[in-house]
Amino acid sequence: MRIAVLNGPNLNLLGTREPALYGTESLADIERQLRIVAKELGVELIFSQHNGEGDMVDAIHGFRGSVDAALVNAGAYSHTSLAIRDALAGVSIPFVEVHLTNIFAREPERRRSALADAAVAIICGFGGYGYELALRGLVRMQARNDAGAQ
Repeated sequence: MRIAVLNGPNLNLLGTREPALYGTESLADIERQLRIVAKELGVELIFSQHNGEGDMVDAIHGFRGSVDAALVNAGAYSHTSLAIRDALAGVSIPFVEVHLTNIFAREPERRRSALADAAVAIICGFGGYGYELALRGLVRMQARNDAGAQ
């Protein structure tokens, strides 16, 4: 199973960007931990991070036929981007929306997700560990779906 891990704007600054809010763990730290979990689960991960909305849409289009599922932290675009939401729905792959912080306890403009209705699940508020939770849940869900299809 191949799973894309797509990160949006400013997530390349993790570890130094507002550490009181986002913690001191870098995106490289999160990716390193996910590689360990992926090996345990027997899945392959493909990582990308984009600051531009169009670049994210292009990356999502590239998922079609190349990955089985995705973890998506679209950053601030999660709250505003119908283009990213439509791209995710359009490629027809299951994805889990991931947020480091609890978006529902933040500013009013961050309490809504434009992606949520297309996601199979949302994980928020667990910091970098949320990616691991999302990966484990997604792999388990896919395994159940595959077993049910046989």
